[in-house]
Amino acid sequence: MARGKLRIYIGAAPGVGKTYAMLDEGWRRRERGTDVVVGFVMTYGRPKTIAQLRDLEQVPPRRVRYRNREWEELDVDAVLARRPQVVLVDELAHTNVPGCRHTKRWEDIEELLDAGIEVISTVNIQHFESLNDVVNQITGVVQRETVPDAVVRRADQIELIDMSPEALRRRMAHGNIYPADKIDAALGNYFRVGNLAALRELALLWVADRVEDSLQDYMTARGLLGPWETRERVVVALTGASGSEDLVRRAYRMARRSRGDLLGVHVVRDDGRAKPGERRLSRDRALLEELGGSYHEVLASDIPSALVEFAGAQRATRLVIGTTRRSRLGELLRGSIINRVIRLAHIDVHVITTNAPPSARPAGPRIRLWPAGQRRRSLFGFGIAAAVLPVLTFALARGSAIRPGHAGPVSPAQGFLAYLALTVVVAAVGGAIPALATAVVSAAAVDWFLMRPYGTFALARGSDAVSILAFILGAGVISVVVERAARHRLAADRARDESDAVMSLAHRLAGPNPPRAVLEEIHAALGRESVALQVRQQDRWITEATVGEPAPGAEPERYALRTGQVLAMTGRPLHEQEQRLAAALVSYLEAVIAMDRLQGQANTAAELAHTSDLRAALLAAVSHDLRTPLASIKALATTLLEPDVQWSEQDTHEFLATINAEADRLNKLVENLLDMSRLQSGVLRLSRQAVGLDEVIPAALASLSQSPREIVVDVPETLARVDVDPALLERAIANLVDNALRHCPEDTPVRICAGEVGGRVDLRLIDRGPGIPAAQRERLFEPFQRFGDAENDTGVGLGLAVARGFVDAIGGELTVEDTPGGGATMVISLPIAADQPSSSSPTAPEPTPAVGSVPKLARPT
Repeated sequence: MARGKLRIYIGAAPGVGKTYAMLDEGWRRRERGTDVVVGFVMTYGRPKTIAQLRDLEQVPPRRVRYRNREWEELDVDAVLARRPQVVLVDELAHTNVPGCRHTKRWEDIEELLDAGIEVISTVNIQHFESLNDVVNQITGVVQRETVPDAVVRRADQIELIDMSPEALRRRMAHGNIYPADKIDAALGNYFRVGNLAALRELALLWVADRVEDSLQDYMTARGLLGPWETRERVVVALTGASGSEDLVRRAYRMARRSRGDLLGVHVVRDDGRAKPGERRLSRDRALLEELGGSYHEVLASDIPSALVEFAGAQRATRLVIGTTRRSRLGELLRGSIINRVIRLAHIDVHVITTNAPPSARPAGPRIRLWPAGQRRRSLFGFGIAAAVLPVLTFALARGSAIRPGHAGPVSPAQGFLAYLALTVVVAAVGGAIPALATAVVSAAAVDWFLMRPYGTFALARGSDAVSILAFILGAGVISVVVERAARHRLAADRARDESDAVMSLAHRLAGPNPPRAVLEEIHAALGRESVALQVRQQDRWITEATVGEPAPGAEPERYALRTGQVLAMTGRPLHEQEQRLAAALVSYLEAVIAMDRLQGQANTAAELAHTSDLRAALLAAVSHDLRTPLASIKALATTLLEPDVQWSEQDTHEFLATINAEADRLNKLVENLLDMSRLQSGVLRLSRQAVGLDEVIPAALASLSQSPREIVVDVPETLARVDVDPALLERAIANLVDNALRHCPEDTPVRICAGEVGGRVDLRLIDRGPGIPAAQRERLFEPFQRFGDAENDTGVGLGLAVARGFVDAIGGELTVEDTPGGGATMVISLPIAADQPSSSSPTAPEPTPAVGSVPKLARPT
């Protein structure tokens, strides 16, 4: 069932005449004979609106009781039962009373559209979800009833009911909108000239944007545009702070005006801290996806770097972040995320002021001695130092001069070397900070236990102080070098893993399903629980392909693709270093999807071209080959029916014989056309069974309509039975023999012989005609080909094509060979039936005659 069309009248404010225009359109449709009913209309007691209803048929509203009051709502079931062609439904953004089937009226309208009913509705600009915050700033009124912009944009026709602010205020003053007791309050508040002018401008801009979309679609469909510029991508940073809905809406308007994509990103700290504003973040995500954007989460320790890296990985052109109300002292102590983002970013950064109170803002990152991502590693390094330092110090102290009678003394230089080795180990494991702490503690231990005077930090010589400082400095340099080497090794390992993933993907792209190969590689390379390719249809996500378990749930991480689809992933948030690999794999996915679509379009174009060629050939055949026998039959039948001429019995018999022959010829042409149609449509049904060729060949020869000719059949009765469909094999043999008879000289018989070769049965049809060049043998079996035909009225060129199709369908193989001494040999290779004895070599008994057949059968010579 075709989906119904949606027409929407948009107004800048109440009272501009949307409902009146809707009813007027309903009357115009009714006068043209269209079945129109009023599903639901809000007249608000306005006399002109009530008069415009006139005698239009109205579906009784559904009455719902809620909070001790009875409410009227659109009765969807009644409209579906009435099933008109067009239904008028007012107030698209209306929220239904609890107890109705749907929460919103636009959802009721979607159900009517799915049922094939055309709907005409109305809505004001202040109810658009993307403009909700702007309308609030202009009018000071919070609109609780909103409709997603995507619902309105999907409408087949949108019409703006425009009216100047002055005219609308005059209509208000005349009592045509609100009752008299509300006019003064409305004119002094919502219906002020400035408010109406701003709302009117919003409506005009929104409709102009929609018109530009339609124009671009029209020009693109007709190839009127040149190369597209790079598509803009707007990234908005989501924090879960109060007032972030304004940030999402502002970013959406930026993306919409530039015809770009909208991406929302939330940075999750990898230090185990809970997300602030979890509930508000879910609300922001829902709003983002409702406006057509995609949501992403990034696991990182440094928020500004993560935002900038994510924007770079997504090839974004703008980054939108919200301001904070942090004090100057707070910025000095905790740092400024905004300033760091501006310094790091190489794209446009938009800082948007929101209306959130200072207390509602999540605290920024505190100044840390080391990144949170290194904490676990650093703690491990401190643990090693805490465990080894006491043991090493005890060992060195027991061998020193303060322990007479024990092992030989240990010099301070030897102690420094031992502690330096420990510092290098700690640096390799835990990084520079634990290593520096270990070096300082080690220097203190050397001073206390190995330098005179023992048991005190006092130094006897100035050179000892130099030694300690040199040790600390050297240990610090070595620690930094070791840590950098470790980081470079990790980066090299990560780059190697990325290159391995890309190389593995490149090898797998040669497979039969490149898009799924990319999904599998993303699933493996990024460690996702599940990866899916989805597309949004009618506010629902439809999964086209998925890899992994379980399938993406209600809130996966989504990447918007340029192909109009979305890559949905579930699992832990991606780390900031993984964003680059994810972006590369997403680019591969976009490329292979585009290539797959292009290949599909190319295949479709090739099929259409082939179908067009077949259609042209069929028309040519019908115009001549089918008309020729019909013309003969018509002429002879008309001659016999002529009342003024008395034909002799011999003439009449000749006429009837010719009519019979032409009818047989016409029947043969029609059968071939029907057979080719069955083969190309794939509706051929097989009835396989074990059958002997000595049973099939006589039936095939009996169906021939050629003039009596000599045909030599050499098929042993002991030949193994074949597993085929007898009817199809019979038709294939008849077409091949008929073709051989047309090309074989009159005094030369057509030979049919068979034998078992290599576990199969080969049936050979031999003629002594002109033969077939090797370059034309494959084209020989194409439809509507007539190579070497002396006349153009011998058929439509389908006999060999039908024979090849039937042989292929029964599991055989039809090939062409040269006949020694001149001519062509058609070879049909057939599978032997299971559990059938096969002869070791073909014998040559007397040929089996074709009972009731026209051709004369001769013994083999």
